[in-house]
Amino acid sequence: MKLSPTPLRIIPLILAIFTVSCSSSEPVTSIPDSIAGSVLFKPERPIPYPLDVPQAFEAAVTTGTRTATGEPGPKYWQNFASYNLHALLDPETDQIRGRASIRYQNNSPDDLEMIVFELAQNLHKKGTPKMDVTEITGGITLYSISVNSNEVNEISMADRWLRGASGYISEGTQLYLFPEEPLLSGEEMEFEFEWSFTIPENGASGRMGRSRENLYFVAYWYPHLSVYDDVYGWFTDPFLGNAEFYHGFADYNLTVTAPREWLIMGTGEFMNPEEVLSEVYLERYNSAKSSDDPVLIADFDEGHKVTQPSGQGLVSWIFSAEKVRDVAFSATLASRWESARTPVGDLTGDGKIDYTRIHTFYRESAPLWTSQTAYAQHSITFLSDYTSVPYPWPHMTSVEGAGIIGGGMEFPMITIIGDYNTAGAERLYGVTAHELAHMWIPMLVSSNERRYSWIDEGYTSFHTNEANIDYFGADRYNSNSVFSRYLQIAGTDFEGEMMRWSDFHYPGPAFGIASYPKPASVLYALRGVIGEELFMKAHLEFIQRWLYKHPYPWDIFNTIEDVTGLDLSWFWRAWYYETWTLDQAVADVTINGNRTEILIKDLGNVPMPVHLLISFSDGSEKKAVLDVEPWLNGHRRQKLQIDSGSGVTRVEIDPDYLFPDIDRDNNVWQR
Repeated sequence: MKLSPTPLRIIPLILAIFTVSCSSSEPVTSIPDSIAGSVLFKPERPIPYPLDVPQAFEAAVTTGTRTATGEPGPKYWQNFASYNLHALLDPETDQIRGRASIRYQNNSPDDLEMIVFELAQNLHKKGTPKMDVTEITGGITLYSISVNSNEVNEISMADRWLRGASGYISEGTQLYLFPEEPLLSGEEMEFEFEWSFTIPENGASGRMGRSRENLYFVAYWYPHLSVYDDVYGWFTDPFLGNAEFYHGFADYNLTVTAPREWLIMGTGEFMNPEEVLSEVYLERYNSAKSSDDPVLIADFDEGHKVTQPSGQGLVSWIFSAEKVRDVAFSATLASRWESARTPVGDLTGDGKIDYTRIHTFYRESAPLWTSQTAYAQHSITFLSDYTSVPYPWPHMTSVEGAGIIGGGMEFPMITIIGDYNTAGAERLYGVTAHELAHMWIPMLVSSNERRYSWIDEGYTSFHTNEANIDYFGADRYNSNSVFSRYLQIAGTDFEGEMMRWSDFHYPGPAFGIASYPKPASVLYALRGVIGEELFMKAHLEFIQRWLYKHPYPWDIFNTIEDVTGLDLSWFWRAWYYETWTLDQAVADVTINGNRTEILIKDLGNVPMPVHLLISFSDGSEKKAVLDVEPWLNGHRRQKLQIDSGSGVTRVEIDPDYLFPDIDRDNNVWQR
């Protein structure tokens, strides 16, 4: 990554401006409205200074796990796990009884004396730190923990630090396990857990739970290995109910056992439909695999007939997933189950179109969900094409979860979404596209959501808007659809910097704006600066480089600069590290015969190029771009002088809405 431009470098008195429309007018030039070359010039504005790059990240570049060009380094590594999970659902007590066998491969160069797990359900334990009012269920009850088949006991901090005892310490949502012998580099260790917990109504801040005695959506539910990465080592930030995951990739075998009238769907390929589904419903299930139109597998009142009879009244559903970050599952009692297929592109490289299944589960109280399968089909197909990464998994399931959630929440291959009865069908499509877009970031490009939620939510909000444009048309959605939400608090005391760790935003809109619409707006602004073609080249390259890996913000910045060949440090500083705003204005237009002088003022602190549309009395137009360099050298004004045989009648800044300008009223001068 390059440093910011030298603030007071000498710049040419006259900066050439290139014309991007068909016009025969004389070339346009701009002049900073001050003595540009004077060494006595005092900057009139804040100038972006070099980025703050953590020493830990720079150390990773030095050791070769990362690179200064944004690619994973030649020594990049990740630890990996394999989980065998068993969940017994008891609707009578709203409890999950769980068992886990976990194998953990230490691919790092370090010997690990401590292994860290996350117990996210302990958010619901009394005394655990929380960001908001949270239902108290007691959290997870641990019955046993074993390391390499040897049971370990709970110890105190004093036991560990004063006497070096082995065992585990449970602290909030983190569990710190100290085996008798360290896990050596290149070696494996096996862990076993048994536990239970009561399923909250609105668990994990409405991301999982139970509703109306006919729906469970189970997530944040098992001891989950924390990430040990090449930058910071163990990730131990607690789950406070606000910012979401930072998870590593793992293989999962999941078995969910429930009363036979409950229909289960979860992360992974459904491995035993022949054992679970009765003949009629198995036939429907199989036929949906090759159907482009929704196939009704089970109606609202058919759940009790879907599974085969069982002597104990229980049925076990088995799922298997490879290289995913997490697993979740749903259990429905009175939901309609629809299924179809949708194309994802050439996933296997054989030149043929591949498909994935779309599953939809919704209750009779959610009439808008009759279109949900079509919404999911479009979203998965569009995003596979837009990202150039075919959706890689065997299914994508949407579960209607009114009473648990109002919006939506994503997990690999499965999402829970509200009924959207009052918000409307268009909003239901939008939230569907959003949750399914998360299958790419962070489910494939595994960013740290708990610290940098702007990565996954910002990119996903950008992808959502592009999906909306494709589905509803550019006359309904455009860049301003995103800008308008960011601009609600832009430049006010409510706003927080995007690079601020997610859980450290002040209560109120700061977290939401910095995570969703602002980073999406900034991606549109970046596209406006470097152009559509170069933007997409860099965008897709970032995704490809970091598939199934863990990028940090500086990997993104470095990748984009590497692909474009541009020093964009000023852009990163102004938009990501600050709460500066963009406010460009046409301050004055002076016409003297065939000579026109246009004064542009930059009233904000974000330096950006100025895109102008100049209209003439003969009906012709000229598009011109003023370079960002004068702003980077401390100026706030530029004068444009043009020769025009026909008089200037109108001057407009950013007519194509490329940038999120906080005051568009001053963007236009009209004669």
